[in-house]
Amino acid sequence: MDNPSKAKELLRKVMNAQRFAVLATLSVQQPYSNLVAFAVSDDLRNIVFATNRHTQKYRNILLNDRVALLIDTRSNDLSDFIEAVAITAIGVAGEPTSEESNKLGRSYLYKYPSLGEFLQRPDVGIISVMVTDYIIAQFDSVERLRIDDIS
Repeated sequence: MDNPSKAKELLRKVMNAQRFAVLATLSVQQPYSNLVAFAVSDDLRNIVFATNRHTQKYRNILLNDRVALLIDTRSNDLSDFIEAVAITAIGVAGEPTSEESNKLGRSYLYKYPSLGEFLQRPDVGIISVMVTDYIIAQFDSVERLRIDDIS
C-alpha cells in the first residue's frame, strides 16, 4: 500500500469498525497488556479510552506514557491468515485537560452510549493517546506511516 490516501481509508475503516484494542504499557519490571474499548478522532491523531484510575494500566501510563494499541480484524477463522489486518498505533498517552476530556468523552459516548454511567464515576478518567505512527500489517506486507503523512 504505497498510497497514503488508501492507507488512511483503510485505517479509518478498521478503526471505526472495531470496538476493542489491546493496550500495551510498560511497568517498571515488565510489559503489560489490557483489552480496552476505544474510539478514534476523525483525523486519526487521537485514540481515547476510559479507565479507572486505580488500575495497573493507569499506573503504568503515569510511569511511562509511551504506549501501543493493537487493533485488528480477525474473526478467529483460517481465512484470517490472508484477510486479517492488524494495526498498531504507537503514541503518547495521558489524561487530557478538563475541556479536552469533555470533548473526547462525548465522542467516546457516541460509540459506547452504554458506558455513560461508568464515565460519570469520579475515579474514572479519559485517556487520550496522541498517535505518532501507525503500523499496518497484512499477510504479506507491513507499512509504517507517520501521522503527519496521512493527515
